Amino acid sequence: MPHPQLQELTSKLNSGNTRDRILALVALRNLPTPDAVPLIKQGLYDDDLPVRSMAIRSLVSHSTAESLPLLVRLLEDPAYEIRAGAAGALGQLGDDRAVQPLTRAFLEDTDWLVRFSAAVSLGNLQDPRAYQVLLQALNHPEGIIQQAAIAALGEIKAIDAIDALLQFVQSEDWMVRQCLATALGHLSSQKSRSALNYLAKDDHPQVASAATTALAQLHGV
Repeated sequence: MPHPQLQELTSKLNSGNTRDRILALVALRNLPTPDAVPLIKQGLYDDDLPVRSMAIRSLVSHSTAESLPLLVRLLEDPAYEIRAGAAGALGQLGDDRAVQPLTRAFLEDTDWLVRFSAAVSLGNLQDPRAYQVLLQALNHPEGIIQQAAIAALGEIKAIDAIDALLQFVQSEDWMVRQCLATALGHLSSQKSRSALNYLAKDDHPQVASAATTALAQLHGV
């Protein structure tokens, strides 16, 4: 039996009002997956970017066998916002088949936001196959891409990356140093502890706090 809200939400999703369509997609997250997914798929190809972006987020709430191929297809979308949203959603699915398309998006996409989202998602998947591309990303000229790569290498527990990561201990960007401190908290080694002891005395309070927390994490506190 269809969910009692299904007819109402179907009408809203076909409304000419963008706000109605967005609110319908938000509400679809609470419906049973068989009822919700056909309408979410409709939203993925809406004319308005905000509606399509919301549909991507709603799709993550209703993961099915279709979710991964749908999102991978959206990595080729002309709109960078949609490609970035799809890349971010792929990291939330927890499906290691997303590693290859995310790696390709990072290497080939020309928009920094898409590459950032791909790097973050590779970290979320915690798959060691992402190691080489994330290591390469440390040399990216955009600081925010470097931050994503540093965090992701920590997430995948890339202990072999410590020497490459330590080049950022004295980065001029305090956010890079903070990100490094957090990442080192996932990489248990003497080099990590030494670097974190140094960062715990950093002039920026958020860097020092992140380093202190990471040290406690390594010590199992």
